[in-house]
Amino acid sequence: MSQLNGDATIDDGSSLSLSDVAKFYSSADGSRVHALHGFSLSVAAGEMVSLIGPSGCGKSTLLRLIAGLDRPESGALRVGDAPITDPSAERGLMFQDPNLFPWMSVRRNIQAGLVARGVLHRRRREVDEFLRLVGLEAFADHYPHQLSGGMAQRAALARALINHPKVLLLDEPLGALDQFTRMKMQDEVLRLWRARGTTMVLVTHDIDEAIYMSDRIVVVSPRPGRVEIVIDVALERPRLRNSQPFLKLRAEILDLLHFAGGGSDEAVESAAGRFRGRQS
Repeated sequence: MSQLNGDATIDDGSSLSLSDVAKFYSSADGSRVHALHGFSLSVAAGEMVSLIGPSGCGKSTLLRLIAGLDRPESGALRVGDAPITDPSAERGLMFQDPNLFPWMSVRRNIQAGLVARGVLHRRRREVDEFLRLVGLEAFADHYPHQLSGGMAQRAALARALINHPKVLLLDEPLGALDQFTRMKMQDEVLRLWRARGTTMVLVTHDIDEAIYMSDRIVVVSPRPGRVEIVIDVALERPRLRNSQPFLKLRAEILDLLHFAGGGSDEAVESAAGRFRGRQS
């Protein structure tokens, strides 16, 4: 079991591989909706990767498949060497809504996963350590309705991380926050990511957030979703949002997404080709 030690890196992360993943849904009229097709991606242990793309392109569907909450029609998903077949504490999922239990205190919310797995007795002291790690020691006995939005998200983050997931999946977890709180929470997530070494996959519609946080950005095509292009974010950390390299990369991604949103395969490929040319 990993132990906390300030901001010293703890290798909680594991590699993630997706190979030729396809997923279909049945619509209300009985037709088949092709959500994902031929989606392939490798994520290194301890890497932070963002998924961006137009609404409805299958990003959240992909996170559900990685979490084991749904199964693909075809393709393979693996964490390390192990195939993903069912939900597991080794794969945490954090949503836009913190989804805290309203009848439980912050402390009890954070330890809920340990209780469900029957390990609270031997890992009880970690609850205090995670409360400290996310700065909520003074609010341990408060209830969710007594917390600000940012504090509730920090509690949800601690609840996800206390299970030591090898992969943490973040589905627009900061989207409901005001801009100031969102920026502070981005730094909080990055600090915990550095401290724990957890592999993280972030779905976001905020390009600045993707550039600020990620090692790589995966642009997903319009439905059926597939990997359109993978962008290496070769900017030193901590990153300055107003630096010329940051703003240049932002403008290039916006150009790519503008064409991707049009839905034409030819337009998307043309924009991706121009992007690759500028990056080389």
